[in-house]
Amino acid sequence: MSPETLHFIERPAIGQAHGLLLLLHGVGANPHGLEGLAREQDPGLHVILPAGPLTFGPGAYGWFQVQFTPQGPVIQPEQAEASRQLLIRFITEQQQRLGLEPAQTVIAGFSQGGILSASVGLTSPDSVAGFAILSGRILPEIEDLIPADVGQRLRSALILHGHHDSKLPYSLAERSEQRLKHHQVRHVVHGYPADHELTAGMRADFRHWLEQTLPA
Repeated sequence: MSPETLHFIERPAIGQAHGLLLLLHGVGANPHGLEGLAREQDPGLHVILPAGPLTFGPGAYGWFQVQFTPQGPVIQPEQAEASRQLLIRFITEQQQRLGLEPAQTVIAGFSQGGILSASVGLTSPDSVAGFAILSGRILPEIEDLIPADVGQRLRSALILHGHHDSKLPYSLAERSEQRLKHHQVRHVVHGYPADHELTAGMRADFRHWLEQTLPA
């Protein structure tokens, strides 16, 4: 299902970049939807916004197919796994292109983009310093791929989630926090009076966490 690499847009750093941020969009969206969030970040960061490898319609991309059922979201796990592997390769390519190290790299995303960010960060902690889940979750399907010492190899993780999320209930954020505690990953969690969205408070908390994780 996967192309050789991913199409992307980017916001270059002003001057010499001291870090790399990858921002992943949600299902049925595209990189342009997160351009505003990219512009809000430290100008010393090089920000890359890749498009998911699956096309669902004009300007609508994703990382895997999902159905929302009364029992919870049901995914196509082989698509999620292919996207995870593709992103790990893509990160290495961009680090080499920009001359930046994994210790200078963070991956973050909204909804399905946050899911993939967690999948990459937890299973390939030598690729990034940390990851952020913005209204997403941690897939149980990746559990066997997480190295035992992941907590020693990641700098930080972030979970931001709306208490009234109608797509991915807040209980999924609580479950994600439990997984991070189990794996002894340093993390920060914030809940908000919000639906499945990125509020101003979430954006401010994301920037604050990112500045601490990738200081200038």
